[in-house]
Amino acid sequence: MIGRKRFRAAALCLPLLLAAFGAEARPADTTYDPIVDAVVARYHLPGIAVGVIENGQVVYTATRGETVAGSGQPITPETLFKIASNSKAMTTALLGRLVDQGKLAWDDPVTKYLPDFRMADPWVTKNMRVADLLTHSSGLPEGGGDLMLWPEPNAFTRQDIIHALRYIQPGYSFRSQYQYDNLLYVVAGEVAAAAGGAPYETLMHREVFAPLGLSRCQVGTWSRDAVGNVAQPHYHKDGRNLAMRQDGPTIPAITSDPAGGIRCDLTDMLGWARNWLAPTPAQLDWLSATQRRVLQSPHMLIPISDQRRAWDHSHVMAYGYGWRMADVDGQWMVWHTGTLGGMYSMLALLPDRRSGFVFMINGEAEDARTVLGEVLTKHFTAPGDGRGVAWYADALDDEAAQHPAAARAPDASGATTVAARTFAWSGRYRDPWFGEIMLCPRDGTVQWAARRSPRMHGTVRQLGKRYLVHWDDPAVDLDAWLDPHAGSPPTLTMAKLDPKGDFSSDYEDLHFERTGDCP
Repeated sequence: MIGRKRFRAAALCLPLLLAAFGAEARPADTTYDPIVDAVVARYHLPGIAVGVIENGQVVYTATRGETVAGSGQPITPETLFKIASNSKAMTTALLGRLVDQGKLAWDDPVTKYLPDFRMADPWVTKNMRVADLLTHSSGLPEGGGDLMLWPEPNAFTRQDIIHALRYIQPGYSFRSQYQYDNLLYVVAGEVAAAAGGAPYETLMHREVFAPLGLSRCQVGTWSRDAVGNVAQPHYHKDGRNLAMRQDGPTIPAITSDPAGGIRCDLTDMLGWARNWLAPTPAQLDWLSATQRRVLQSPHMLIPISDQRRAWDHSHVMAYGYGWRMADVDGQWMVWHTGTLGGMYSMLALLPDRRSGFVFMINGEAEDARTVLGEVLTKHFTAPGDGRGVAWYADALDDEAAQHPAAARAPDASGATTVAARTFAWSGRYRDPWFGEIMLCPRDGTVQWAARRSPRMHGTVRQLGKRYLVHWDDPAVDLDAWLDPHAGSPPTLTMAKLDPKGDFSSDYEDLHFERTGDCP
């Protein structure tokens, strides 16, 4: 691993250093500062790091807030954030490197590298190519199996995921439509490991971070204090930002690393972006022009929302390998976002302009990301648009207010804790892919507990005629309906209390059967 002095291979990385630290930068504070400040104020963000590239050069960097709210430790350009699903583009770049090296082909069957790989349909198993792992068109339902990845940490391994895929029922036919998933990026990481002859984390450091000089980016096991300056995620409660899931002294490797486990700072993310917008000859040697085109070409169409049609005048939207892309106000844009329990990010490229931006936030920021991403995009694609932060934020608020009652989460404040003596469904239950849960009495209540996901522990309550599980960990923010069904054996199904909640809380894919009594 490259040391903390940020030594970088001069031939590859000197241009990145010059731009990142101001030698090539132009002052743009008066353009971008008001935008950033307005978003921070509107959404009460705990911390943010923002950078903008124009015509291949870094022209603006800004940081606001703290690594932990109230700590006095400021966010800086060297603060590490979880980049979440922006990790996917790094994973596909690693695969592209292996293709360039002749160790892998996009059309190779997955089973060539992972003989135990199985999908629910044997025909799909046989015909699943490496490329199919990357385009969200495998047949897996949206977010299918994500409860094996999050909340973290948990005890699911990558081999567990490869085995469990055969039990997740398809939500649509193979290669017929786009439905976002994460599990197959974990599988892609294992394909890279098999083809590259080393663990995924080792390959990422060796083949991506080191050649590009991304010396602060981290994946795998590392020391919080040795690396230093690490932002922590937050949730918003009663008008305050509260840190959650704070890192211990050792950050472990996690199963989800290839799908969303990488952390980087602003300086390295801008270097990563410039590698795509204005690559040096050395960077073109690192990854060929052919593979760059493959990664950022459309491979699966994505339905265009009414909002995107209205705001961006988009006609085509697609997914490449680890990247989304669309026409925006007549200009081609390539981007991805990242979302992971109190961390939000976005990296956007306008290749024809050699321009783009990146930002990372360490708090609840779904709407903030949408607004900031839109306003920064319009600076390039529609500079005379005139709609700023307040306009887009108000539009999102108006849209949310117009959702029908059936599409909103019910008010669960009146839910009552279920007494164990009145609950007829206690016992051990098992789902084929998620494994065992315990639904058992404790201190007069009924507790739901997953054997391999310790943060998924909660209390059974009743709201009207239905049961629900209220999770103990505030970071597991989507409570779930719990619906028992009589039979032999009895079964349980679950669903998100908020029907518009994060798809990674894929309770709807769980089908538990009772296997025995409580201990």
